[in-house]
Amino acid sequence: MPVSYRIRLIAPSGYCHNQSAAARGVAALHAAGHRLENSEIIHRRRQRFAGSEAERLADINDIATLSPLPDILLAVRGGYGASRLLGDIRYADIATRLTGEQVALCGHSDFTAIQLALLAQTGLVTFSAPMLAGNFGAEPISDYTKDHFFGLLGQKSYTIHWSENTQQSFHGAGTLWGGNLAMLTSLVGTPWMPDISDGILVIEDVNEHPFRVERMLLQLYYTGILQRQQAVIIGSFSGATLSDYDQGYDFNTVWRYLSELSGVPFIQGLKFGHEPETVTLPIGADATLHCQLGEVALTLSGYPVPQGQE
Repeated sequence: MPVSYRIRLIAPSGYCHNQSAAARGVAALHAAGHRLENSEIIHRRRQRFAGSEAERLADINDIATLSPLPDILLAVRGGYGASRLLGDIRYADIATRLTGEQVALCGHSDFTAIQLALLAQTGLVTFSAPMLAGNFGAEPISDYTKDHFFGLLGQKSYTIHWSENTQQSFHGAGTLWGGNLAMLTSLVGTPWMPDISDGILVIEDVNEHPFRVERMLLQLYYTGILQRQQAVIIGSFSGATLSDYDQGYDFNTVWRYLSELSGVPFIQGLKFGHEPETVTLPIGADATLHCQLGEVALTLSGYPVPQGQE
């Protein structure tokens, strides 16, 4: 029997310019039997942001005093704005409220900044996951995305399988972390950058040329972060336009160069990021990664599992 979740919307980033997509997302989640709260924030706007600084900050800080807690806290969209809030988030209070509770805090893109800050400050596990407008409001909604989202949230351990084309072999276990690469690198040198060694770093981005992606990865290398990881999982990198000037310089060039430089395997092919089809990943959870002759398995555990109602 399908599980019904209480879902509370949050909007700490950009204004939801695609209001019709957000409305479709609300309708789709309602039609699936879920109960949505705080949907009035979809319409908030202050310049390019989803409301004033105080309003957007309250979406996050109010988590510390919510009673009862929802099953899922779901970001409306990304954009830009989360970085402005990092200095005023009540990290310890939020962690105290959520520790031991089976609540999934979900979003991606710009929301990566808040997720990594929570991980750095408190060790809280959150979910790089579909958002209301871009994913649940898509036409059509991706069954792949929905199945992975609700599939992972409904199980204490979850394995994702995919194929990659380098035929390399790897086996390791560690903390899964990362998300949007631009947001991750923006935190380097701040108190909100997780200090993780022997982790499994997963990255994705959109509208970034390969040379910009290489520059961000070099920043992680020069600060010693990249080479301390066991492996890097490559998600979706879309929206870049290559030209004759590049002369074959593409993302595969970047992955090979950084892997050789750092000594860390770069494992490609995961459907994760700014695409209609994307998996859900628990940021800060335990992960085991096995890659053999082009077949990859990522097993995840140690994350909140919302109970919902049947």
